[in-house]
Formats: sequence, structure tokens, C-alpha cells
Amino acid sequence: MSTRGCWVYGVTDRDPGMESLTGVAGEPVRAARTGSLTALVSDVDLDEFGADALARNLEDLDWLEQVARAHHHVIEAASRRLPVLPVGLTTVYSSEAGLAAAFGEREEEFTDGLALVRDRAEWGVKAYARREPARPEPARTAPAGGKGSGLDYLKRRREQLDTQRESRRDAAQAARDVHAVLADEAISTRLHPPQSPQLSGADTPMLLNAAYLLDRADGIGFSEAVAAVADARPELRLELTGPWPPYSFVGEPRESGS
Repeated sequence: MSTRGCWVYGVTDRDPGMESLTGVAGEPVRAARTGSLTALVSDVDLDEFGADALARNLEDLDWLEQVARAHHHVIEAASRRLPVLPVGLTTVYSSEAGLAAAFGEREEEFTDGLALVRDRAEWGVKAYARREPARPEPARTAPAGGKGSGLDYLKRRREQLDTQRESRRDAAQAARDVHAVLADEAISTRLHPPQSPQLSGADTPMLLNAAYLLDRADGIGFSEAVAAVADARPELRLELTGPWPPYSFVGEPRESGS
């Protein structure tokens, strides 16, 4: 006989009235009251979603993608109706009592977080260095008898490398300048580590990976600000995404085994 647990999507301050919404594993989403807060949860089978099972299933990329999409779908749908603090993927409690106890310990933190994100959304900006134009390699041969040809080649090569390093430094500074400008448009910001090319899919380095919390009404103005700073910094390629639920602006509740 399987044991049921609680998969948690996020926390809010009232029942969103979303009884028809389904989430992970096709399970219906319900509201679980925890003090003055409400957790959005689904009842899940711990044979698949308990700690040991999750450790195995997270190695299955198809399973992980399906679960992540369902998790995000619930948070996105709820955040259109009311303020929601998303919690991390695979936040699972073995009982509703354990969920209530863990959330109760952080009630003040969650209440403050909800006040921060109310009527606001997250936007993301990534900045990439533009591909440098191909430079011809210095000639490796020299006229016969040219004893200085090797030194000349090394000098040109050193100058070329110095130029490339300077270009990278300038691009990195430009990315910092872009963030400073955009941060002035936001309520709050978060800087994430730049993604590797394997994750970003880009063939040039990522220099900025930032999240910006904005009033929902300010999205168009922020988009225009990004476009303006992109025009002013042609050495960078900017990528704007959003609006998103405020994933970057909430701490994640600790998991409980109770």
C-alpha cells in the first residue's frame, strides 16, 4: 500500500480557488492552510516522490523535464491571480503536519516575502560577448635570411593576445554597466552565476545573468530600457526574458521528513 505525501509548489496568503488545476503526476492542486499562510500542494505517491525515489528519478531527464513543467505551470497559473512565493522543485513533505510545522517556523519570512512580490514579476537579462571578428594569423614564414622574423612574429602575436584580453575586459565592464543601469529600474535584483556554454547554448561567453523584480505595470518600460542599453553597448548581445513568477526572490523552505 503506497504512502501519500505533499508536493509543494509555493506559498501564498489566501486560497487561490484553483480546484480544477492539476500539477505534478496529474494530481489536483489544493490549498493547505499553515497558520496565516496557504501552501499550494498536490498529494503524491511517496513511492515515486519520496526522498529515495527522487534521488533515482532525478537522473531521468525525461521524468525531470515533465515534472519541472508541471511544477512551473502551477506556479505561473497561481501567480496570475495572487502573490505567490515559489518553492524549489522537489520540495516534498511526508505529511501535512510536517509541512505545517516547517512553514510555521518561517511564517514571518514568508509574510515579508509575499509583501515584496505582491503585484510584481521577475524579468531576466543575460548579456553575452559578441563574437570577435576573425583576425588573420601573423605569417609564420619570413624572407630568407630574415633573422628577426621569429621575434617579429612573437611581437605581433603578443599584441594580438593583449588586444583580445582588453576586448574581454571591456565587455565584462560593459556588462557591469548594463546591470547598474537596469538595477535602477527595478525594485530588487539578483545576480546569478553566468551559465557555461553547455547550458546557455551560446557560442560566446555569458557575462551577465541577472534577475530584476518589477511592478507588473513597469514591464513595457523595462523592455524599452533594455533595448536602449543594448543599442548603447554594441559589444554585447542582450537577451530579455519574462515576465516570470518571482523565483529568484524567495528563500526555499527546508525539507522535512516528519
